[in-house]
Amino acid sequence: MKTEDYEELPKSKSQVKREMQALRDLGKELVDLPAGELSKFAFSDSLYDAILLAQHSKREALRRQLQHIGKLLREEDESSIRQRLAQISQPKREEVQIFHEIEQWRDRLLDGDDAAINQFVSKYSDADRQHLRQLLRNARKEQQQEKPPKSSRLLFQYIRDLIS
Repeated sequence: MKTEDYEELPKSKSQVKREMQALRDLGKELVDLPAGELSKFAFSDSLYDAILLAQHSKREALRRQLQHIGKLLREEDESSIRQRLAQISQPKREEVQIFHEIEQWRDRLLDGDDAAINQFVSKYSDADRQHLRQLLRNARKEQQQEKPPKSSRLLFQYIRDLIS
């Protein structure tokens, strides 16, 4: 058989099920979006209404509504919807990545010694070494005395301001 013959064969039942599951998953992502973000999509009115209804549904009604949304998504341009979803989620991923970097620096500075401080100051030249040491000293003291982590929060804010 030639490759052209394979292209003419109908899709298998499993392939159709996988495609429908992908559309239901896409529908679930759309249902999880806030209404303000949904307005940025170019949906049909019926799909938009179905998504809004699903946002207020629970359990079995939600499952049935997601099935319906999956069917409605067959009529829509799936690639443009996925592209728009990626644009929406990209800034959130970047924020999370920066947040993790700040946490890692805070933990490394609290657990480390002068080498960690030197690394931080060399990477972020605007950092005030003396202020950083003071925050670290206070945060360690609070940890030892089992007090609320006020200085640790201040250290986090200081690192966040330098990184941002």
